[in-house]
Amino acid sequence: MTATAQATPSRTAVVTGASSGIGAATARRLAASGYRVVLTARREDRIAALAAEIAEAGQQAEAYALDVTDRAAVDAFAGRFDTLDVLVNNAGGALGADPVASSDPEDWRQMYETNVIGTLHVTQALLPTLTASGDGTVVVLSSTAGHATYEGGAGYVAAKHAQHVLAETLRLEIVGSPVRVIEIAPGMVRTDEFALTRFRGDKEKAAKVYAGVAEPLTADDVADTIAWAVTRPSHVNIDLLVVRPRAQASNTKVYREG
Repeated sequence: MTATAQATPSRTAVVTGASSGIGAATARRLAASGYRVVLTARREDRIAALAAEIAEAGQQAEAYALDVTDRAAVDAFAGRFDTLDVLVNNAGGALGADPVASSDPEDWRQMYETNVIGTLHVTQALLPTLTASGDGTVVVLSSTAGHATYEGGAGYVAAKHAQHVLAETLRLEIVGSPVRVIEIAPGMVRTDEFALTRFRGDKEKAAKVYAGVAEPLTADDVADTIAWAVTRPSHVNIDLLVVRPRAQASNTKVYREG
């Protein structure tokens, strides 16, 4: 873990999948709110650059290369913390948009491993330290796909439904402990990589996702929502917050201009 700032603030937040998009934006927001942020992702160069950027702004950041699907690596990461206040489970993503009848089971497996098992690994590993803090918060970044389905999205929808159930069940199981469980479920968010990754680099297909939508959500919109939920008074738990652009009424009802 490489420190990039000198002062030691009182509260620490871990953000997974912090190399781009919502994860990177959330790290910036939490750092600006006074948290020492620990950035994790597989792409070490990306998070190192972000940690340096945050430090240049006079805030606190560290970078730690981590694959959330590797339990041994997650456990080693968790062992570095004496105290921890916030965990943002952001690592995840979508692969493909094929019908159930012809989709690739390997895509399903990879999405489940990253979105669900990755969230499980990191949450299990860090929950004792979050609890010991006396005022911990677990954030699960799911999706509106975790609450309603759509054609061509079954693999991602299944993974996000599972992630939603993980958060909901954890909240039931640890009620009475000093840890909040917050689920943020974004709808249409335009980031540099989400749709491009889903369509394996096909820029034309990725662009069609947002075609005609004047103002889809941005990564910073979602990061702002996460930071707001995390910084509520300790007794206030935002169980579930669904956030969509005004142009999107549901997963399948989107107003497109032109």
